[in-house]
Amino acid sequence: MGTDEGRREWARHWRHAELPGLDLLRARYVRHTFPRHTHDGYVIAAVTRGVEEIGMPGGTVLRAGPGSVVLINPEVPHSARAGDPEGWAYATLYPSRGLIAEVAEEIGFRRGTPGFTAALVSDPYAARVITEVHRAAEAGNALAADTLLRAAAARMLERHAGPLAARAVRGAGAADAAAARAVLEERMADPPTLEQLAAGLGTSPFALLRAFRERYGMPPHTWLTDARVRRARRLLDGGAAPAAAAVAVGFTDQPHLNRHFTRIVGVPPGAYRRERPPA
Repeated sequence: MGTDEGRREWARHWRHAELPGLDLLRARYVRHTFPRHTHDGYVIAAVTRGVEEIGMPGGTVLRAGPGSVVLINPEVPHSARAGDPEGWAYATLYPSRGLIAEVAEEIGFRRGTPGFTAALVSDPYAARVITEVHRAAEAGNALAADTLLRAAAARMLERHAGPLAARAVRGAGAADAAAARAVLEERMADPPTLEQLAAGLGTSPFALLRAFRERYGMPPHTWLTDARVRRARRLLDGGAAPAAAAVAVGFTDQPHLNRHFTRIVGVPPGAYRRERPPA
């Protein structure tokens, strides 16, 4: 394989109009790296080529190759990059919390909100089913895609899920971190400095920074960038133009949104919006 062709990147992040509650990403990345970020819903990804390195909380690094399935719960901070010079290719499903709850109920999961208990499993059969979901959706066969999606989700829930632990707020530091997050959500377009945020909560900047990292797996400014991108996604889903979304979430301009959005989502906001069904 030639050098240029061997390092070519491509990605499609889209949603099928007849598959509510699901986003799909099929891509190959070589140089692209995903910074620490989170998702509102779940991640079920099948690596089809190469090696993906996933950075998980606590400094854990997972290496996923062909036949493996990556499972990430909502709000879990993680990063990703190539673990091989040739990069990696994968087919990813992003089911919403509601969709996973629906599948869990269908299979008789009665232990609260489901959460995956393993972040990486070797399951070539499930990996093939996940790729077949993509093929069926891309072919316009929503019936097959929905059937295969539910089969894959059910298999992962039955084999690798338990009750999703609630994040209890304990101690002053944890309470301050939660309060700081609420302020940043409310003032996303005009956030305070770390010093102002800490002063408003009656604590020190260093103590707040430490507590926020412990609770959310990233410092406040990184969390804010991720939160802005997630809110921008919701605006784009609703039909907003990228320039309007950028201003609404507090980015200085559309290029600023483009840079962070592409790093976190894997495609530029314009390409993302074009793949949304009509609002």
